[in-house]
Amino acid sequence: MIVIDTNILVPLLIPGPGTEDSESLLGKDPDWATPLLLRSEFRDVLAVQLKRKSISLEDAFLAMAEAEMIIGGNEFEVKSEVVLELCAQSRCSAYDCEYVALARALRIPLITRDKALLAAFPNTAVRPEKFLRR
Repeated sequence: MIVIDTNILVPLLIPGPGTEDSESLLGKDPDWATPLLLRSEFRDVLAVQLKRKSISLEDAFLAMAEAEMIIGGNEFEVKSEVVLELCAQSRCSAYDCEYVALARALRIPLITRDKALLAAFPNTAVRPEKFLRR
């Protein structure tokens, strides 16, 4: 099991840069965990794509359904105190710290492309390429 954030899920379901790595991650470890926040973040990405007319409403529905299938059952609440402690230790947002808090609570890596998370939490956050080489 690994924790993934939105920048891992998005290229899996909306082809673009990072799609190949996200597909490889799913193949290597299909047991993805996320904080509850991920659904809202992914919906926001889809909303932006809709406004740009990059995807149709039907495609957005399909992408959301697929996302829910991939992460369904592995969504977790995180403790506010832990998230705020992580925020105090870093310059990362509370949203980003939710992923770190979950990875630490589950004692598994957070796979991310987020440079701020990778820099602030090098013992928790791992680049997809590095994880795939393991």
